[in-house]
Amino acid sequence: MINVDTEQARFNMVEQQIRPADVLDQQVLDVLSKIPRENFVPEEYRNLAFADINVPLEHQQTMMTPIIEAKLLQALNIKPTDRVLEVGTGSGYLTALLASLASHVESVEYFSDLSAQAAKNLTNHKIENVTLEVGDAALGWEKCAPYDVIALTGSLPILPDSFKQSLAVGGRLYVIVGDSPVMESFLVVRVSDKEWLQECLIETDVPALLNAAQPQRFVL
Repeated sequence: MINVDTEQARFNMVEQQIRPADVLDQQVLDVLSKIPRENFVPEEYRNLAFADINVPLEHQQTMMTPIIEAKLLQALNIKPTDRVLEVGTGSGYLTALLASLASHVESVEYFSDLSAQAAKNLTNHKIENVTLEVGDAALGWEKCAPYDVIALTGSLPILPDSFKQSLAVGGRLYVIVGDSPVMESFLVVRVSDKEWLQECLIETDVPALLNAAQPQRFVL
């Protein structure tokens, strides 16, 4: 039996948060309407499933806000033939969204228990075109490179060149770069073997990936 309140809350998330944020790609709106976000949120935060906040996970990790997830999907313009690398599986919700749009998703999570829970969440929703890996991908993950799409779910103080090198020509990378509280999201597109284009999208603030590369900082 459909929970009317939950269905209405998901509808409101799409129509009152995401669409007004200039996410107008219909396939993105459709997949956000279809995948039940509440089922990927920890039980104690289920009432916050559709709120415009970073929902807490174990190990001080978080889920991105619905608006950032939607902006990411729209920017990456995922095609049914795309092979995707996701860094930071978390609860598996964004993994599910990516898998619904792409051919296959390889998702890497630092914490084994988060990866195991994400696997259960994905299995419960019969999402099978995903390979889950446990490891540290903060500096890159070249196991099945090149990738058509790379999505980083945590921020980086600086973007390691390895991620750009792991893109196929024509591939797209979504990354949030900077230090809290001021960060910017970027879309990086590989246009040739030695050339990339970079577009600044929006300002935001999300937790950094563990073990992320650090810039040289001036110390007195």
